[in-house]
Amino acid sequence: MGVEGRLTSAVADGVGTITIDRPAKRNAMSADMWRELPLLLDGLAADPSVRAVVLTGAGGDFCAGADISELTDINRPDKGHLSVRAEEALAAFPKPTVAAIEGFCVGGGCQLAAACDLRFAAGDARFGITPAKLGIVYPVSATTRLVRLVGASAAKYLLYSADLVDAAHALRIGLLDEVVPPGTVHERVAAFTATLTTRSLLTQCATKEIVDALAADRPVDDLVQSWLDEVANGADVTEGVAAFLERRPPHFTWTT
Repeated sequence: MGVEGRLTSAVADGVGTITIDRPAKRNAMSADMWRELPLLLDGLAADPSVRAVVLTGAGGDFCAGADISELTDINRPDKGHLSVRAEEALAAFPKPTVAAIEGFCVGGGCQLAAACDLRFAAGDARFGITPAKLGIVYPVSATTRLVRLVGASAAKYLLYSADLVDAAHALRIGLLDEVVPPGTVHERVAAFTATLTTRSLLTQCATKEIVDALAADRPVDDLVQSWLDEVANGADVTEGVAAFLERRPPHFTWTT
């Protein structure tokens, strides 16, 4: 990717952080950056020390979307839409994912944020989905995810107008889960993910699969049974009950 932009990945205290690092272009994603994201996610998924992943941007912005100068390469049907591959890899990540959002979260940036399980944003962040400014059609995978998050009417508002909305608007329609004062989003996300690392990863992974299946209107009976079998064969429930009775923090050991 050279000096024009990169994604970085780091792991600390059970949390993996992927940073979109191209601040000179408000972290607009080049074709190579879209290609890189699924590879970084694969590495974090395979790391048993990783309990959750945070996606964020460098330099005060989350992501201004796809680099328009490379749009033909990014969205070539004959090669597969790179942004869709990255979005779907993020959505399929088996452990909890959180978007930590500052500044601009636009176009492909919203596509990535919506693919995370949860979205925390600074109060001065701005959001927009802008294909109507380019005369293109937003990917169906991203549109589907957006409708599930905010509903049909709010999705049409964003897609028809291509206007930027503030964090209060995004929170009101369900695009965000939490809004915090400017300058504090990383501190808040760090505290939240620190809490996640103390909880049962088995419960979290089961919840993610079941909730996502329900949201997509897929059958869940077999999925639920497989997770009940996992609980029966694992040690987390024994540890959780023992810790509760002994009035101590639990030490869960289940990993993917």
